[in-house]
Amino acid sequence: MRIGVDIGGTFTDLCAVDETGIVAVGKVLTTHDEPARAVEEGLAALLPDLSAVEQVVHGTTLVTNALIERKGSRTALLATAGFRDVLEMRREHRYELYDLQLELPAPLVPRHLRFDVPERILADGSVHTGLDESFAARLGRELAARGIEAVAVCFLHAFTNPAHERRVGEILAEVAPSLRVALSSDVVPEIREFERTSTTVANVYVQDLTERYLRDLEQRLHRLGITRAPHIMLSNGGLATVDTAARHPIRILESGPAGGALAAAELGPPDLLAFDMGGTTAKLCLIAGGAPLVTHQFEVDRKYRLLPGSGLPVQVPVTDMIEIGVGGGSIARIDALGLLTVGPDSAGSEPGPVCYARGGTEPTVTDADLVLGYLDPGYFLGGEMRLDAEAAKAAIAGKIAAPLGVSVEEAAWGIHTSVNEDMANAARVHAVERGHDPAKLPMYTFGGAGPVHGVGVARALGAPSVVAPPAAGVLSAAGFLTAPLAFDFVRSARSAVHDLTWEQVNALFAEMEAEGEALLAKSGVDEVTHRRIAEMRYAGQGYEIRVPVHDGPWPGTLIDEFTRTYRALYQRSGPEVGVEVLNWRVVSSGPKPAVTLRLTSASSGEPRKGTRRAWFPSTGGFVDTAVFDRYRLEPGARVDGPAIVEERESTVVVPPGASCVVRADGSLEVTV
Repeated sequence: MRIGVDIGGTFTDLCAVDETGIVAVGKVLTTHDEPARAVEEGLAALLPDLSAVEQVVHGTTLVTNALIERKGSRTALLATAGFRDVLEMRREHRYELYDLQLELPAPLVPRHLRFDVPERILADGSVHTGLDESFAARLGRELAARGIEAVAVCFLHAFTNPAHERRVGEILAEVAPSLRVALSSDVVPEIREFERTSTTVANVYVQDLTERYLRDLEQRLHRLGITRAPHIMLSNGGLATVDTAARHPIRILESGPAGGALAAAELGPPDLLAFDMGGTTAKLCLIAGGAPLVTHQFEVDRKYRLLPGSGLPVQVPVTDMIEIGVGGGSIARIDALGLLTVGPDSAGSEPGPVCYARGGTEPTVTDADLVLGYLDPGYFLGGEMRLDAEAAKAAIAGKIAAPLGVSVEEAAWGIHTSVNEDMANAARVHAVERGHDPAKLPMYTFGGAGPVHGVGVARALGAPSVVAPPAAGVLSAAGFLTAPLAFDFVRSARSAVHDLTWEQVNALFAEMEAEGEALLAKSGVDEVTHRRIAEMRYAGQGYEIRVPVHDGPWPGTLIDEFTRTYRALYQRSGPEVGVEVLNWRVVSSGPKPAVTLRLTSASSGEPRKGTRRAWFPSTGGFVDTAVFDRYRLEPGARVDGPAIVEERESTVVVPPGASCVVRADGSLEVTV
């Protein structure tokens, strides 16, 4: 038995899998004051006997929330003399050129805790100014005396020559052993000063909080009888031990969304669009060639959700997805122009949507879906949580319908379709920017709210079909169980391709691969595979693209691969100039676990549960709609819309004109 656990902004999801497939799913409200408590309570309710559990894989939003809410350690920054303000100067780029009230997230380290250290290393790694060791020692003692808890050390060009950073680390360990210290040459040894500094600071800022949480989680699992330490999902789709995750907490920043993308890749065709809509946010990810795309540029705490440059940059490998602030708990309101808007703020789990009857007063997407008849108030979470439909109706009537001068149902439909259009627009941009046409891709939809909105989003995109996988409401947790133990390594070594020999490149890769094998060996992994990647660009360009590195004639094979990748992205060839490499990367992975993400055989009984009035404008309003029990639908069964297919943790809406077929693995495929 293996269990995946995903902590989201509203719900904590659980999924248990054995050799036959998915055997149990669970969903409990997230306990924000003590996140591990929801995990413990959810596991205790999931299965009566946990002694057979061999592995727990966990993903969490803890790091993201800590950065947004500024709940990390009191942190100082040590920088090369003259460069302490790089956190504030950023790239001197205005993400909204004409906004005179431009907002930027405040640096995690205030200016009075940023210090210039006398030292200087040049771009080629040579020492221009030696390190003032006595200054570093005095500063370390003073920081500890003043109650500083963490220190980030980010010296210029440390990715080329880390000697000064490492010596400062040794000095701080001697004079102030209580300080947590992060060196940029260990956390993110890459070019680009601002991003490297921001990432190193963020890593040490949340390190103490993350380690305490992970140790608490370990203890709670032991109390439940699960003796093996959990594995932690990384943002890039790999797994790490608790020790590795505690040392590099910034690597688990987007661990939850990565699980859903992995599961969609496991279940679907090579190319698809994965759509995950939970209680707080919606995520869209492109699966290409059977794997989620990965990027190394990510932002936290954006002041404007769709504007790059408005957040804190984090330079670590993350699953490449777009995230927008619309989920089941997203709040609907009338703005100053008298227009209906939804999100990005969410009611979360505390107090939650109005229909949860936990003190919420603002109408949300879930309230709208309930008023439209898409959700059964008596079968939410399998009947464990009853929804208050009348309260939802009253909230929408007072806050939305009355100001707009429309009926409650029309207001609810406006909320529902507004969310669909927002997600479709985001998906269209995300896919096109990566060289794909969303109208040609099947859409895999999951998350608690995803299947309710899936067909609406697909119709807005022009997508041919929508698939709701098995256990769609907890698919991210299930996806964790498909991931191998893995870690990424990087070396910045900017050079024209023609100036390098294969022997030089191979030696650089071999060094990183040896690190990967040593790290994974600590977890008992002796069968390691490596994937080699180069980040390349035409000379003179500001940014680079990721290109796989294969054996073959050097450098022709690499340049051919770069040209092919560039053309696939931009539908044109580049300028007639030389090609250069900025970074070399290795992804070291252990064996992929053997797992089957299918529902066990359908339970006996009549699949049709009855009918319910549901709102579909194409039929003129409310219409009697057949309701089916997903667990009783046999593979091959067909359901024509309008229909609703319910399971414990999610609901699939099949509108008029669409049809749904149950596939062999238990997935529901809706032809739009």
